[in-house]
Amino acid sequence: MNHGDDSMTTNKLENYIKNALLGILALLLYFILPEMQSIFFTIFKLDIATLPTNIKIIHSIIYNILILTIIVLIFHKSLIKEFHDMKKNHKNYYHNYFKYYLIGLVIMMLSNVIISCISKGGIAGNQESIEQLFEISPLYVYFASVIFAPIVEELVFRKAILNIIPNKILFILVSGMLFGSLHVLGNIEAWYDLLYIIPYSSLGIVFAYILYKTKNIFVSMGLHLMHNGILISLQFLMLLFG
Repeated sequence: MNHGDDSMTTNKLENYIKNALLGILALLLYFILPEMQSIFFTIFKLDIATLPTNIKIIHSIIYNILILTIIVLIFHKSLIKEFHDMKKNHKNYYHNYFKYYLIGLVIMMLSNVIISCISKGGIAGNQESIEQLFEISPLYVYFASVIFAPIVEELVFRKAILNIIPNKILFILVSGMLFGSLHVLGNIEAWYDLLYIIPYSSLGIVFAYILYKTKNIFVSMGLHLMHNGILISLQFLMLLFG
């Protein structure tokens, strides 16, 4: 009996180490690969500043697809299982967990309103950057925000971190706060910009909770995709009729 318990413990430890290493690898690649994006231009001695905008956008799309493909391949075995599970149980998943997304959305909206009052009408730096890029290339923003971001961010900030931190509370907090922080920290111009970590983290925490309960990344990924799709579509309409 003791030998059996020891064997089970060893197997659990081995599985944890394997999954944690995959999670660490995905996190590292998520941060390292974007820093290598200019290598192509360096190799061919091209001046990025002089290149046409369309060329730079096409290059960014191709590079984003490469990053997405690599991270998907890291988790491909579990993704196949979760995809089959999603096909069977998608109605139950969304029936049971859509309400949590709505709660997170309400918290996000209310906190944005409060922060906007504090900042006297200012908007998050991340949102401002998206709006500026939207005017240049709305199709690229749609790809990056509605396809690339929901898939990669859920795999990195949810699935990878859960592999590393299996503890429920710690995972949810780390996942949500890291997700919120990285949407804000690169665009800080005033002290109140830090407050935007709250609305971004609210949905990150909700998505982390949903993943922990369902053990299926496609549930949070689907909600994330839907959320971004609605927001970008509204911005697209505002651009057309504004």
